[in-house]
Amino acid sequence: MTFTLGRYSHTKEPGLRFIWPIFQTMELVDIRVQTIDIPRQETINKDNVPVGVNAVLYFHVESPSKAILEVSDYHFAVSHYAQGALRDTIGQVDLDTLLSERSRIANSLKEVIDEATTPWGINVSAVKIQDIELPAEMRRAMAQQAEAERAKRAVIIKAGGEKIASENLSQAAEILSKVPGGLTIRTLQTIEKINPDPSKTVIFLLPTELQGVLEKLTKKEG
Repeated sequence: MTFTLGRYSHTKEPGLRFIWPIFQTMELVDIRVQTIDIPRQETINKDNVPVGVNAVLYFHVESPSKAILEVSDYHFAVSHYAQGALRDTIGQVDLDTLLSERSRIANSLKEVIDEATTPWGINVSAVKIQDIELPAEMRRAMAQQAEAERAKRAVIIKAGGEKIASENLSQAAEILSKVPGGLTIRTLQTIEKINPDPSKTVIFLLPTELQGVLEKLTKKEG
């Protein structure tokens, strides 16, 4: 940017440029993407929980003339406005939203800052929330809640597995009952698994079909 006798005259493009000494001065403006570290802001969110949040802001100068003429120090102004906007935005959301919807909150924060800095010739390209610090008591409570949720899911999965297993066993028993001697063979296989050393134990088996015969005889006698 070139100033003639203290008044803005025009903006020169990058490269080798000449100015009139004494009468003209030049102000250099970096139009590359710049990064601002928004320091940790202590604020109370919508749930009245104290949280500490820090973020990073990316911007570039879109209009060098506005960046110099509309605000005295655009870098300082953007940094401090971003800090206030971060506190205001965090104060309007609850804790669950803050932890689960970082991207949406960051985009909302970007829109707020960009709207305010556009008259200064600044274009905010992105805002990223880096870290969310919670009180120690809240972290412990969240850890206990997560553990309870995991235990709940484990019980549900185990119950589902037992249900499927019982259904399969019921179907297998129905199939074996239709085969003569099928349940007896299955019983022998089970006993073999229970006691791998049969030399130490003597077992007397009765066919499972005998139970049906006994029941019929009992009914006849009755």
